[in-house]
Amino acid sequence: MTAPARLLVVEDDPSIASMLRRGLSFEGYSVALVTTGAEALTAIRGGMPDLIVLDVMLPGINGIEVCRRIRAAGEDVPILMLTARDEVTDRVAGLDAGADDYLIKPFAFEELVARLRALLRRSDQRVEDAHDMTLTFEDLLLDTSTRFAHRGGRRIELTTREFNLLLLFMQHPNQVLPRDTIMERVWGDDFPGESNVLEVYMSNLRRHLEAEGEPRLLQTIRGAGYTLRGGRPGSTS
Repeated sequence: MTAPARLLVVEDDPSIASMLRRGLSFEGYSVALVTTGAEALTAIRGGMPDLIVLDVMLPGINGIEVCRRIRAAGEDVPILMLTARDEVTDRVAGLDAGADDYLIKPFAFEELVARLRALLRRSDQRVEDAHDMTLTFEDLLLDTSTRFAHRGGRRIELTTREFNLLLLFMQHPNQVLPRDTIMERVWGDDFPGESNVLEVYMSNLRRHLEAEGEPRLLQTIRGAGYTLRGGRPGSTS
């Protein structure tokens, strides 16, 4: 049985928030609700949902800034923005920040659901496409169809966890990924807490990638996390 899509609804109007929670839950979605931009960013750090319904006018950090920060972090989660202002400049600002779709209040619930379904179908297609592509970074190649890595012409066999870990870095090159983010994305519900399992896997991956004396690509940024970076050695361990 397929798990329901996980939606994060960010809406500070109590009546709209209640309607969205009840209606979307009835449609079969798993719905989490927060009322501020800061709460949205905190919720996302705890695990990326399948789709975000994001109000523009929020207390504190507004929806445009929340969307911009999500995209700046390299996340491609579908985002549907809601606004009470039917101005072209507002819609352009939201789309420029990285929103996938825009809906003006008041809206018909049926239209909202239809747009969510379209966004989720598009997202599912991107995931399917990602299963049959090749990612490259400098002389490192990762074939997602065969699940082998290649460096300098040699093939590198990876365990499932090693492959998922390397895939995450290949999808976010030159971006420092915090330890908790890596654990959540690669281990998920099997998150081993304070154990050193990540350090063990990083060591294994480096051994695979540097078996013939190649330059280090997986860098440790002390106090921040790890990054896939070439040509400029960071603080490594």
